[in-house]
Amino acid sequence: MSEGRIVRVSGPLVTAEGLRQAKMYDVVRVGKSRLIGEIIEIRGDRASIQVYEETAGIRPGEPVESLGFPLSVELAPGLMTSIFDGIQRPLDSVMEEAGDYITRGVEVASIDRQKKWTFVPSVEKGDKVYSGDILGTVQETVLIEHRVMVPHDIDEGIVEEIEEVETTIEETVAKIKVGEETKEVTMLQRWPVRQGRPYKEKLPPEIPLSSGQRVIDTFFPIAKGGVACIPGPFGSGKTVVQHQLAKWADAEIVVYIGCGERGNEMTDVLLEFPELEDPKTGEPLMERTVLIANTSNMPVAAREASIYTGITIAEYYRDMGYSVALMADSTSRWAEALREMSGRLEEMPGEEGYPAYLGTRLAEFYERAGRIICVGNDDREGSLSAIGAVSPPGGDLSEPVTQATLRIVKVFWGLDEALASRRHFPAINWLSSYSLYFEQLEEYFATEIGEDWADLRRKAMALLQKESELEEIVRLVGIDALSMKDRLAMETAKSIREDFLYQNAFHEIDTYASLDKQYRLMKLILHFHESATKSLEAGVSLEKIFSIPAREEITRARLVEEDTLDKIGTIMEHVEEQLE
Repeated sequence: MSEGRIVRVSGPLVTAEGLRQAKMYDVVRVGKSRLIGEIIEIRGDRASIQVYEETAGIRPGEPVESLGFPLSVELAPGLMTSIFDGIQRPLDSVMEEAGDYITRGVEVASIDRQKKWTFVPSVEKGDKVYSGDILGTVQETVLIEHRVMVPHDIDEGIVEEIEEVETTIEETVAKIKVGEETKEVTMLQRWPVRQGRPYKEKLPPEIPLSSGQRVIDTFFPIAKGGVACIPGPFGSGKTVVQHQLAKWADAEIVVYIGCGERGNEMTDVLLEFPELEDPKTGEPLMERTVLIANTSNMPVAAREASIYTGITIAEYYRDMGYSVALMADSTSRWAEALREMSGRLEEMPGEEGYPAYLGTRLAEFYERAGRIICVGNDDREGSLSAIGAVSPPGGDLSEPVTQATLRIVKVFWGLDEALASRRHFPAINWLSSYSLYFEQLEEYFATEIGEDWADLRRKAMALLQKESELEEIVRLVGIDALSMKDRLAMETAKSIREDFLYQNAFHEIDTYASLDKQYRLMKLILHFHESATKSLEAGVSLEKIFSIPAREEITRARLVEEDTLDKIGTIMEHVEEQLE
């Protein structure tokens, strides 16, 4: 430990001197109230500290104590179903301790120290174990089996003592002989939030993270271990899209970070998530979710730490071999916290006042995602997919946070205010959005879903782009100026928009569509287009083609239930018969 005293206070930034033994990113306790903070700059024996709590009333001369270790999260059974603030203080425990408002200097354990868990060994006495190997398991919730791993500070050793036991997270569950020394292992581990957890090998993104959202899975898919961003103005549906991804994405664990969001919006999340039902198991979704709530009225420095806290917890479950989806809402508020701290440090500002290292920090965050072979001797596979919402001021996508994010991520789901105002949801603009994973996922779609998946997607996108070009002509001279083929193309594009891309998140059936259903729906709409084109060439009038009863069936096809998908094939037959 190193002790010093405060010489300057500037909002959440406190300058202290005398901390000669302190290191960058060490955790410190500031003032008589013992506020928690972190060293972010050192000049001689002076250290600049960002304080994660309100600094009102702190004055020069008060003591500062460096704890000698970096800001870390506690990792153990008990994380699931928890709601933390930005520096991993459990909000329910804080409320019991301090009431409805977080009191300055409140010290509570991140994970319950009294609760007992049943530890079931996965190895036996005398077994050789390596760093990252699974020592045993704990049933953390009804859905999640918590795998207790050999800590990373043990490269290899021999198990001296291990048995099934009901114990707390701080009590010894195994003893491992490392050389001449015997190390005691507990279920509680700590990890610095700014340091990525190690892995054995990074795998290519070849498996899609299916979400059940047609515009995402068919047009702009994300791979497991991939990164995506959802920029959009206020009211365009960012939060609902993230809720849908949390509920339906093909991931076993969800980590949701509310970073600097409005208090009432975060309250909705905290109230809704515990009530959401996991569609795969029927259990509450919270049984496999960790929530990190850092509202806009909480201290700005804690907002900067919150996304690191979230991604470290996500990496921990990834290392167990789980598929994890991380939602960060929103990284714009996080960047604003960076800008404020940078300004108080009197650093040279970059574009729009953001620090010059904004892009580097964003990259460090998103690069921690990936599909990997975990450290350990069993070659288990885990993945961490990161999806960040961006809230550009006024919906301006040319601002620095959006542009810096787009240089890093490979999927861009651009939300469109015009679509949202027309009540078309998800309001993802199909002309401006993109996914750079599609080519790598093409083989998976071809072998697992349908060999013509990529071809159908290309045809659908071509029709949507053609519609956009023709709309300008229609606005100028009217639809009668178009050829019959162009009018048919516009009608098919309208069907793709309204019968495929539009999806009601609150409808019992329409809220989710499997990849198989998406494939069949797309095939049905494009089959109508091809058959109608042939009929048109054979001399059938456009009015007759548009009036066939099967068109009404195409409109309702998205409401076909998952266990009766053959009905879509029957509709395709009706189209064929009626056009004949």
